[in-house]
Amino acid sequence: MEDVDVRPESLDLGYLALFVGQRMNDQVLEELHGAGFTGLRHSHGHVFQHLLGGARSISELAKLLGVTQQAASKSVAELESLGYVDKTETGDARVRQVALSSRGLASVEKSRALRSALQKRFEHQHGEGPLKEARTLLAGMLVSLGGEDAARRRRVRPTR
Repeated sequence: MEDVDVRPESLDLGYLALFVGQRMNDQVLEELHGAGFTGLRHSHGHVFQHLLGGARSISELAKLLGVTQQAASKSVAELESLGYVDKTETGDARVRQVALSSRGLASVEKSRALRSALQKRFEHQHGEGPLKEARTLLAGMLVSLGGEDAARRRRVRPTR
């Protein structure tokens, strides 16, 4: 059986939006690695999104991520070993809080700059109007599918 080429224009909108998002995320991650932010994976972004507002306990982070405390601890330990998060004391030996380190914050800023550069590239290639229309369309679809609240509250779950 030979491979069948699929034309992007023939894909349903859900897959097309997913593939665009995945490719953008892959490109940003590749460029982050090239800029010295090594070891980061897509799944780390879900941890980062919950630490942007400040330190959180492991149990709070686990709840927000929808995983076990053990899974959250494992992710935090990995990010700590890579220098992206710091653990802080709370006065209660049973509770450890985690916050983005200066390296973690710098990786977020670099990621935002890379995404902004992609946005500018798309505006240059396709025009501001069509990009605004595409964002409006996709946002409206997200609302109609009931996903707006998860996106607004940073509760989008990793794809499994």
